[in-house]
Parts: sequence; structure tokens; C-alpha cells
Amino acid sequence: MGMKIGTTIRAYRLQKGYSQGDIEKKTGLLRCYLSRVENGHTVPSLDTLAKIAHALDLPIAQFFASDTLGRQMNAQSLSDDELRFLTQIRRYSSNLNDSDRKLLLAMVKKFAATATR
Repeated sequence: MGMKIGTTIRAYRLQKGYSQGDIEKKTGLLRCYLSRVENGHTVPSLDTLAKIAHALDLPIAQFFASDTLGRQMNAQSLSDDELRFLTQIRRYSSNLNDSDRKLLLAMVKKFAATATR
């Protein structure tokens, strides 16, 4: 169970584009402690889990609903780097208008096409 909670916390943290340092600032929990939780070496108390949930803007129950994120993460099967990259794209693209989004997508397609040659 501990490993699953930590993995779930990491997945939500990465999905939201937060670093462990960001969570440290929002909760007051040390980054090394957060690392221990995410790696399954420490199981957080419910109070601590509530702090982490609040920092991630999630209801605490979300950590126990493993199906939703688990299925989402497995379906995507993205590496941490890919998830971080897509989160950054999502963050920056929210400020773009529709024609700029289309231009960006066309550029990405062009890069992908030239990279495979």
C-alpha cells in the first residue's frame, strides 16, 4: 500500500508539473521526506497526506481511487520526462489562441517528420 500511495503522489505531482521543491514550499514538508514517501520508504500519516493533497489541489480520497489515475498512466505509459514535457506544453499552450496552437502543432509535426529521416 505504501509504495502505491507514493507512486500515486508522484504521478499526480508530475501530471500537474510540480517539482518536489514546489510541494515542499506549499506544505512545509522537506523534499527528502517527500522523496522517501514517493519511493515507498515512508508511509505518510493521514494529516501529512491531507497536506500533500491540498498542495496538489486534490481531495485526499483521490489517493485511494487508484483505478482512475492508474489506468490513465498505464494507457499513456509515458516516462517521467515525457510527462514533464507534455505538462510544460500544456502550461504554455493555454495562453495561445487557436491559430497559434495550429501553427505550433504544424511545427511539431514538421520536426517529427525531419527527425525520422
